[in-house]
Amino acid sequence: MNMHAPTGVIAPAPPKTLADTGLSIVMMRDIMLKTMFRKNLEHVSSIAEAICLSLPLTQQLVEIAREQRLVEAQGTLHAGSGSEMAFQLSDAGKSRALDALSQSEYYGALPVPLERYKVQVQNQSVKNVQITRDRLLANMGHLILPDTLLEELGPAVSSGRSILLYGPPGNGKSAISNGIRDALGDVIYIPHCIEYAGQVITLYDPIVHNLVDDAPDQVSSLRRTDNRYDKRYLLCERPTVMTGGELMLDMLDLNYNPVSRTYQASLQLKATGGVFIVDDLGRQEEPPQALINRWIVPMEAGYDILALQSGEKFEVPFDTLVVFSTNFHPNKLFDSAALRRIFYKIKIDGPTQEEFLKVFAMVAKKKKMPLDEATLIHMLKVKYPTIDNIYANYHGNFLIDQMISACEYEGVANHMTPDLLDRAWSHMYVIDEEIVH
Repeated sequence: MNMHAPTGVIAPAPPKTLADTGLSIVMMRDIMLKTMFRKNLEHVSSIAEAICLSLPLTQQLVEIAREQRLVEAQGTLHAGSGSEMAFQLSDAGKSRALDALSQSEYYGALPVPLERYKVQVQNQSVKNVQITRDRLLANMGHLILPDTLLEELGPAVSSGRSILLYGPPGNGKSAISNGIRDALGDVIYIPHCIEYAGQVITLYDPIVHNLVDDAPDQVSSLRRTDNRYDKRYLLCERPTVMTGGELMLDMLDLNYNPVSRTYQASLQLKATGGVFIVDDLGRQEEPPQALINRWIVPMEAGYDILALQSGEKFEVPFDTLVVFSTNFHPNKLFDSAALRRIFYKIKIDGPTQEEFLKVFAMVAKKKKMPLDEATLIHMLKVKYPTIDNIYANYHGNFLIDQMISACEYEGVANHMTPDLLDRAWSHMYVIDEEIVH
């Protein structure tokens, strides 16, 4: 991905006092005790790293726990400890840690209060990303796209509003969705977890959020320096959540684990600041109308409503570019009210004969398959009329791969002939006939 330094993104300021974290002393203390217990930590530096708090503030937290007789110094510096004093949980501290773990197994990085996170979301909104034509081309240059399509896509992506890509299968809707994701290209700050009403909701997901390790110098130094930004956040690429036929409505709600009594953020929340791609809309078990209804409030209002196990509902930011992709006509999936709420509706048509030949030649060159005039004429004059001369972008890859496989099997150099094309074509469609059982 073409990565850009976060010049336009305001870094979350590091807390200078414990009060600056926005969390209660009791919550921070209990998470620290649980972390010490679960990870067997005894030095302030390792505790600070684990709970993502600065060394001075972690020292203050340890001193508070010492005053409450939950933590005790091990008395002397021992071999291997360097110049650091070692601490351990007292019996009362272990008891408190176990009690806290029985309420929630969460330990590790201190959470960011939801209200603070909302401010950070505004500072790094996906709506602030300005997509230029050059940037779109740079990330979609491998696709043969009509100029009019780029003219539609550019404003759609820059708006940060919902997009519906529709049209016949095999013409690059998924590839275009990925190109949109790559064109965003900058980095944002993602908290390990957020806090609401005393509950911790894990937000960072290594499957969705890619940590930035190879960003430009100023970004790298930003990450390395302790006091440059709040360590409860991670510097990541703008996230992408991509789902297909497996998407279920409950994936858009908080995931509560009753055994560990912990919450995982919904897919929608994980996509904050990035892109949520719903591929193959209409192939899910859930009716498309039900799925789109779930998105109506977030897309229009800019916030989503989630619920805790207690039933308490609360608002979380919805700052996400939603891209729907379908092979069905939109009128077959949604009512007019739902369609009206999708801001951009862009048809991705199959290529013309000229565009298809460009794609075919480009694929052949990439796969080292020499073009053959007789085979091309046979394909255009004999085969395509059997399917009403309807071209699809995937045909080139499919047919050339089939011919290459046949050449490899026969132990001959890559080449194309009308006969090889006929064999490849026979695998592209199934024979339309009744099978007698």
